[in-house]
Amino acid sequence: MKFFSLIFSVFVIQCCFAQEKIDRKALVLRHTVHNRHFDSLESVTVGNGRFAFTVDATGLQSFPKFYQNGIPLGTQSEWGWHSFKDSVGYKFEETLKDYDFDNRKVSYSVQVKDPIRSKQASDWFRQNVHRLQLGNLGFEFIKKDHGIASIADIQSVSQELNMFTGEITSEFSFDGEKVTVITLVHPQLDLVAVKVVSSLLQAKRLNISLAFPFPSNEFLDNGVNYASANKHQSTKTVQANSVSFKHQLDTTTYFADFIFSQPILVKEKSAHQFSIQSSNSSSLEFTCHFINQRTKNVSTLSLPSFEKAKTANNQAWNSFWTKGAAVDFSHCKDPRANEIERRVILSQWLTKIQCSGNQPPQETGLTYNSWYGKPHLEMHWWHGVHFALWNRMELLAPSMDWYLKVKNNALAIAKRQGYAGVRWQKMTDPEGLESPSSVGSFLIWQQPHIISFAELDYRQNPTAAMLTKYESLVFETANFMADYARYDSARKNYVLGKGLIPAQERFKTELTFNPTYELAYWHWGLKTAQLWRERLGMKREVEWDKVINQLSPLPKLGNVYLATESAQDSYTNPVFLTDHPSVLGTFGMLPNTGMLDTLVMRNTFNLVWEKWNWNDTWGWDFPMTAMTATRLGLPEKAVEALLMPIKTNRYLTNGHNYQDERLRLYLPGNGGLLTAVAIMCAGYDGNAISNPGFPKNGLWDVRWEGLKKFF
Repeated sequence: MKFFSLIFSVFVIQCCFAQEKIDRKALVLRHTVHNRHFDSLESVTVGNGRFAFTVDATGLQSFPKFYQNGIPLGTQSEWGWHSFKDSVGYKFEETLKDYDFDNRKVSYSVQVKDPIRSKQASDWFRQNVHRLQLGNLGFEFIKKDHGIASIADIQSVSQELNMFTGEITSEFSFDGEKVTVITLVHPQLDLVAVKVVSSLLQAKRLNISLAFPFPSNEFLDNGVNYASANKHQSTKTVQANSVSFKHQLDTTTYFADFIFSQPILVKEKSAHQFSIQSSNSSSLEFTCHFINQRTKNVSTLSLPSFEKAKTANNQAWNSFWTKGAAVDFSHCKDPRANEIERRVILSQWLTKIQCSGNQPPQETGLTYNSWYGKPHLEMHWWHGVHFALWNRMELLAPSMDWYLKVKNNALAIAKRQGYAGVRWQKMTDPEGLESPSSVGSFLIWQQPHIISFAELDYRQNPTAAMLTKYESLVFETANFMADYARYDSARKNYVLGKGLIPAQERFKTELTFNPTYELAYWHWGLKTAQLWRERLGMKREVEWDKVINQLSPLPKLGNVYLATESAQDSYTNPVFLTDHPSVLGTFGMLPNTGMLDTLVMRNTFNLVWEKWNWNDTWGWDFPMTAMTATRLGLPEKAVEALLMPIKTNRYLTNGHNYQDERLRLYLPGNGGLLTAVAIMCAGYDGNAISNPGFPKNGLWDVRWEGLKKFF
């Protein structure tokens, strides 16, 4: 009897243990970011997914030039786009070059090198539109001798980013006087809210500064271009405790509207640079709302106060962290667990504030420009899939709707090239228009992404309305995929290429065909599109089935999969052992749809693991490798992949995935990490193992709630 009582007691304890809720507040707070000095790579950001504001150790953007080559002090919004005036009259057709691939004459928009006029046209359309840095909002420190202080004059820095409340608290001293600053962003508005406490305010030695930089029109824009003062205009309209700044560039106008807790004095220090001085008080609260002209219909005086913005912000972040999914590594004994948890928490923060807007994000989010600020659609998978798996589908859905808005432009691209359906480009703009690129224009792996997103949404919301909403995107995407595949009568197979560049961007366009990952993605995408037809009570599309049933097999050499059929030297040519090992995505990002031999994939994984030049890879390659290891039943390798000691797998103290001196942050790495951890915990269709991506050696007690299974 005692034996059965003991068994029953153990059963009860286990049941209670299984139902124990994760203390989400404690989980987040143990990874609060602390800064104790000025470091150009340690700036921190607040935002809402459509607007972000990055600050230095003063809590504002006081020293933007110091940070320009680190994580820049950006102020960016998804509406903030600009084009320089085209005084020449370039035509997009001048960027097009005809190629003869597979008996088709297809025009691609490329970076033309000759003639000069065509090169200038391709440069123009590549650079315009570009995302704007909206302004540098900082402090002006006045020394006792009335000079302007430098960064070296700021001492005793102590800054915390509290991700649970969504606030940055910064403390420091200047000339022996303490300054305390609280910084946050409103959850719905492009509005920064700030509270400053210091006797320096009362002494008129601590002012608010605002500078409007000029767009650099370069690949990167760090927001510190103060040249070309005569090419834009900045004006102000001042009232007792408010001021509205109007910044007008040749084709763009926007406003920065302030409301203060007390009367102010505004001075124009120089062109586009202003100083705001408060009245006789040691405490100042203000909000600054960046707003574009098209929606300026609200009086500055109606802006929310600091306290109202703080309340709304705290409620929004409390909701974010207490809903959705959570993963707790604190019960693990493996010393690597805490670092994974730190990266997970910070990646949730960063992707929420930078990647959850109404458009696909750029790779550097809303901090600074890379590729002129334009989204790369092939990266949207890495930016967004994790939202679905972490039970935050509402954060992916708005950017999915973007595809509906720009569908007609995608239809036009496909039609121009002689294909059915819609063709989604790699490098695009807010309207879905393509940008000239001698690499991006030939990529195809972004094409099925919208089918992946739609399927993830349907799995969580299996309704007729969901099917109806996205059916045109799914079907037109599949129409292109089926038409793009070429039937080879000699092989009796459909072939992808020649005339493409795989996700591993190491292969020549004119020679490449049948990349392994893209073949598998085509197969999965078309099968899923057919499933959508069946769900809607429609007949299967005959042409799609022809491609599904006769698609070229995944190319092999011996007992391993090649990167692409056209590169039989995939593992002997050193060039082909660099960049993304996307062959692993065939059974990591994708399930086995019937094309794949898992034994061959395991051999491929082992070969890639040993031979790949991991120093020449990107941030999402490591989580992709972890996903493949998880599916192959190699959990120790999955963990090792997540933490591989490679420069591009470095996660800074603020959570950013550092790549190199050019890309100091790389959000696809953060999103990829979250996707991989979700799969390592919750698994995938057909998986019956608990936490399949973590070793069963007694060291990995990973607890989670709310995650969704992947395909």
